[in-house]
Amino acid sequence: MNYQSAIPYFYGTGRRKSSVARVRVMAGTGNITINGKNIDEYFGLETLKLIVNQPFGVTKTLGSFDVICTVKGGGVSGQAGAIRHGIARALLQAADEYRAPLKKAGLLTRDPRMKERKKYGLKAARRASQFSKR
Repeated sequence: MNYQSAIPYFYGTGRRKSSVARVRVMAGTGNITINGKNIDEYFGLETLKLIVNQPFGVTKTLGSFDVICTVKGGGVSGQAGAIRHGIARALLQAADEYRAPLKKAGLLTRDPRMKERKKYGLKAARRASQFSKR
């Protein structure tokens, strides 16, 4: 039996670009585990760690919740955004008074920006071959 199954937690799914994060938030000391690794091991850049911790900063709950999440797809930036979205949704389940500050900060809105598809006749989404008169 998994030792975490007995601890009550709040669940949130976060998405960004092509990344999907399944986030569990529980009362704790501020440990963040991503795919079985500590946040410092998983994300090298400090800016990505700030992105992940943003919902806790907005709700003034930094260091009062533990996070365990699995994230798949995309790159590191998209994964950080997906985790942030998942944490914000999970915090919403924890307490309703977090809704106003999270919504004001724009953390509950799923970022709709996606990679544009490649079109036929072009080399990329908008990149055409170089024009030549002759």
